[in-house]
Amino acid sequence: MRIGVPKEIKNSEFRVGLTPESAESLIAKGHEVIVQQNAGIEIGFDDRSYQSVGARIEATAREIYSAAELIVKVKEPQPAEIRMLKAEQILFTYLHLAPDFSQTQGLIDSGCVAIAYETVTGAEGGLPLLKPMSQVAGRLSIQAGAHCLEMAQGGRGTLLGGVDGVAPAKVTIIGGGVVGRNAAQMAVGLGADVTILDRTDRRLVELGRFFGGRVHAVHSTEEILEEHVLRSDLVIGAVLIPGAAAPKLISRGLVKKMMRGSVLVDVAIDQGGCFETSRPTTHENPTFVVDDVIHYCVANMPGAVARTSTLALNNAVLPYVHRIADSGYRRALLDDPHLLNGLNVYAGRVTCQAVARDQGLDYTPAADALSS
Repeated sequence: MRIGVPKEIKNSEFRVGLTPESAESLIAKGHEVIVQQNAGIEIGFDDRSYQSVGARIEATAREIYSAAELIVKVKEPQPAEIRMLKAEQILFTYLHLAPDFSQTQGLIDSGCVAIAYETVTGAEGGLPLLKPMSQVAGRLSIQAGAHCLEMAQGGRGTLLGGVDGVAPAKVTIIGGGVVGRNAAQMAVGLGADVTILDRTDRRLVELGRFFGGRVHAVHSTEEILEEHVLRSDLVIGAVLIPGAAAPKLISRGLVKKMMRGSVLVDVAIDQGGCFETSRPTTHENPTFVVDDVIHYCVANMPGAVARTSTLALNNAVLPYVHRIADSGYRRALLDDPHLLNGLNVYAGRVTCQAVARDQGLDYTPAADALSS
């Protein structure tokens, strides 16, 4: 199979779909890998490192999209990239379609086979292709939040861990999944006073055991959430409903009552954000202020540590790329119900129920779409 790796064009995005090592493993199986010029140069993967393992370098994205049967990316295709997609061309990347109707419509119109990393499920539960980036984003959320709390950034001037005789900052994390747990690990390590809010009793028990009393794991209700948010220096939004738009858990009215200079970090912004006042930002302009509360809503947070993120993502994604390339997309999807869950758009039809529901579109089960 001809596998194309275009250079990412989203703002400040330096991750790359395949590393030279990943490309080498595919080439060893008889596949052709075509990489856009300088696709990984910012993170230490220059063109020669790809050529040395047998990959072909092409100068433009158009050449990649024209030649490849399978496109392996990191972030959702931008409008210029969507226009280059072809019928039955396989797109394997993060999509986050639920809050993005224009992208969904573009993929429908293209007739491509769009498989989203974030909705591929694991045999033992979870979302294995979302997990590595959730780990990165969770940890980064605390770094970003701590920075935003500094006076020079407009924050309260609070040090997360405090010092002798001065109480640490209060951090509230909404959601106890992969993002929330990793955020809590970083916050606890810095000495903050950490509370995780979640509605799943089993998860709260697991978190209590994992942290051994170093965090407060609390069952979330509307009243409890408001109480903790209003007392927090830093709030991390870490909720996830796979494939669906994030619920708005902090209203504009609640933001208005928060402490001046406190910080909201919305890790759910890829799925539309979980704060009513959120809107996507970039690494170049990561924050904005609403009612004296700093909002950090960067839609590709792991791009800040692009080398670490690329290596972690490739570890998770490469086995699936091999399955698709070795067997063809149809057999790979039908043989693996967990990979099949990743199929979001196929031949002009929406095959992810959450996306169809959130956008008011017709839904076709993935297996039915492939069978027809």
